[in-house]
Order: sequence, then C-alpha cells, then structure tokens
Amino acid sequence: MEFKKINYIERKTGEIFTEKVPGEKYLKFLYYNPFGELPLNMVVKKKFLTEKYGRLMDKPESVKKIPDFIKEVGINISEAKKDVSEFTSFNDFFYRELKPGVRTIDTDDNVIVSPADGKILVLENIKNDKKFYVKGDQFTLDEFFQDKNLAKKYEDGIFVIIRLAPVDYHRFHFPADGIIGDSHLINGDYYSVSTHAIRRNFRIFCENKREYSILKTQKFGDIVMIEVGATMVGGIKQTYKPNSFVKKGQEKGYFYFGGSTCILVFEKGKVKLDKDLIENTKKGIETKVYMGEKIGVVG
Repeated sequence: MEFKKINYIERKTGEIFTEKVPGEKYLKFLYYNPFGELPLNMVVKKKFLTEKYGRLMDKPESVKKIPDFIKEVGINISEAKKDVSEFTSFNDFFYRELKPGVRTIDTDDNVIVSPADGKILVLENIKNDKKFYVKGDQFTLDEFFQDKNLAKKYEDGIFVIIRLAPVDYHRFHFPADGIIGDSHLINGDYYSVSTHAIRRNFRIFCENKREYSILKTQKFGDIVMIEVGATMVGGIKQTYKPNSFVKKGQEKGYFYFGGSTCILVFEKGKVKLDKDLIENTKKGIETKVYMGEKIGVVG
C-alpha cells in the first residue's frame, strides 16, 4: 500500500488540510517498510516503552518540551485554562483543560454530539462494511468487545471513530445525557492509531489496550463508549463516577501523552448521523469535529 499524507476536511469551513504528524517519517518506516516490522513488533508496540516515555513526560523537566511542541503541531494555547508557564510537566500540558465556553455544547435533546475534538470516520453498518478488511483479516465485534453478547447486540449498529491527534484537546466527554456504567479494561498492545497505521491494519482496534463503558440513554439507546490506547499514550484516566447520571458535555476522562481514539457504537436504528460525515467517510477522508458539536440526531 502506498504511503499518503493525511488530508482532512475542516467541517466549519469545508477546506481540506494536510495534517502535521509528529514523527511521520518513523511511522512511514514502521508501518510501510518491511524492515520496520521487526522493531514495531519487538519494541514499539510493547507496554514498557510507552510506560517509560509516559513517566518521562511526568517529570518537571519535561516542561522544556512544551513551547517547541506547541509551535510544531500548531496548538491554539489561548484556549487553555493555564498559561504555558503554569504547567508542571508535559503531561500536565497535554491533558490540559480548556477555558469555560471555548467549546459550545449543542443542548438539543434530540442531538448527539461529538465526545471529543478529533477527526471522525463513520461505519454505517459494522457487519456489512467490507472496506475495512485488511490482508483477508476481518475486524469483528467479538474480538473488539471480547464479549459475545455485546457483539450480538451491536452487530448491525453504527461505529463512529473520533481520532485525536497530538494537536488536539485530549479530554473526552459524554455525547448525551444518561446513566453511565463501570469502565471495563481490555489489555492489549500499543500500536499507533494514526491514520497511517490504521490504513495498513484496521484490526489495531482489536489489538490495542482499550476501555469501554455503556451510557444508557432515553433517546439514543445504549451507547458503548470506548477509549483506545496507543503508542506513547501513557494511560487512560476515567474521571467520572460509575453508575451515576451524567449530562451531555460533562467530562468522562482524559488521555496521557500521545494521540489516541474515542469510539462510539450505537444500536441499529437509534441514531441518524449527519450526512456530510457519512459522505466524507465514503470518499476516504476524515472530518474535523469538536467536542460538543452535533454529529447526528435521534434515529
């Protein structure tokens, strides 16, 4: 498969941009060069490397990396609650909170919103979408959930992927009002979830460490919310209280250093996703969305 730059549509303007990917040349080597397969499987995907780097990003001296990183990926730091000088580590900066009002939550009860800032892809029917078979290997919900009952319940459902790049705000939120259950950990590897890697192997979502919980809603059915770890993502932190009522836009948790992914899985017929998101996915291009922004309505 040919290595291609990552283009995406900025939904607010309709413009097409090319994503700035830190370490892109290394991703090209690891996922598109036969010689990259050995270090990828022997070292890069392993837990110890990610955990070691995560610890370094917690150290006070890691704040030195912040100014250059802001410039390299083009972060709008004016949105953050803290000034650059107030961060105590790189991770403190990475999972920064935003100022109140920076993100607008669509409060219409019939609207489902994005749980995070990121680039979105939509699979309208998980079972029938053959585009995401790679090298003869099929992505299956049985493997993804590691729970046959859940897999059966959502087999004809909608699968929404919101990919967070390093430039993005790295806290994730609830897409609707409801009762949120416990978080379930599925241990796994730490492959990159960059589009460069996913183009090569969509099954990464079945292989990486991930956590899922179920949000029970009145209008949208039972929504499965999944957070996926990745290379150099030191951890997934859940900040919500399990088995409690939560409001749309309320914080659920955050990722430590690295890009990562939030996934929403809807039951068949419960949600009608916005047409532009579906059409852009069919064209093979992601759409940039923001936390709290409308992505669909009651089905």
